[in-house]
Amino acid sequence: MRRPDPFLMSLIAAVLLASFLPCPPTWQPWLSRLTSLLVILMFFFQGAKLQRSALVESIRNWRLQGSTLLVSFALFPLLGVGLYALCHLLSPTGFLGPDLWIGVLFLCCLPSTVQSSIALTSIARGNVPAAICAATVSNILGILFTPLLTSLLLHRSHGGSGMQTVLNVAQELLLPFIAGQILQPWVGPIVRHHKILLSFSDRGSIIVMVYAAFSVAVLQGLWHRVPLLTLLGVGLVDTLLLALTLTLTFLLGHGMKQSIEDNIALQFCGSKKSLASGVPMANVIFPSGAGIVVLPLMIFHQIQLFVCTVLARHYANRPQ
Repeated sequence: MRRPDPFLMSLIAAVLLASFLPCPPTWQPWLSRLTSLLVILMFFFQGAKLQRSALVESIRNWRLQGSTLLVSFALFPLLGVGLYALCHLLSPTGFLGPDLWIGVLFLCCLPSTVQSSIALTSIARGNVPAAICAATVSNILGILFTPLLTSLLLHRSHGGSGMQTVLNVAQELLLPFIAGQILQPWVGPIVRHHKILLSFSDRGSIIVMVYAAFSVAVLQGLWHRVPLLTLLGVGLVDTLLLALTLTLTFLLGHGMKQSIEDNIALQFCGSKKSLASGVPMANVIFPSGAGIVVLPLMIFHQIQLFVCTVLARHYANRPQ
């Protein structure tokens, strides 16, 4: 029997802790400062880890890189808008309500994952170097594209102009990443050698941010506003988004007459959405409502891991 993922268990524990013991309002300014510091550290270490040669390599297979970016930042948002319009034709509330739809549309604007895209491409015997490059470039560009797309889709800016949102994200995410890249010759070898430092920074930061976001949401009455049936509705919408994207990336890869290895990389990198990038971005873009906004993302994260693991094993069984 497969052991439960410790990170997933930690996320569930953070949600449960916030549900029963939310951070008191008097402590929340300190928790907010802590989460901002953790976000800065996380993206600094990401910048320090990434070797510049990987960025240069990513330019070479431009068709695969371009199609992956197109799926992440054009096709996915269009699918989200289409589902939003369809659900609102069938129901005045769209079945989920405005807050959860904000979360779904925000999810559609996020970049691809890095770790799971690469791992699943490897299991499926796909083009792993291309997956590394595609996922990496998606995450870097997502720092700029995600806040712009989110503002465009929501027709609002949540506390400022769309450009102000980009500047806020750049200040907390892009500048630390650039600083990490600048200091990479000195810091990079240390970070790559002590992988537990990067893992603690990534996963520990996300767990704290999830607790902080859900603490605010619980104090605002999250679980009174989101009944079980609505959560099932979110899961259904997430599943539809994933199924449509997997199907369309499969058809796109075949239409481009790529190798099966490149098709696998496109399918797995294009269909993923990053929890690691999404949680910190939600805390910057939606400072007072990140808890309910990241709920569709957290549900999507589990669905994509389960479905894509099954799909990867199917690809792995093909003839050599």
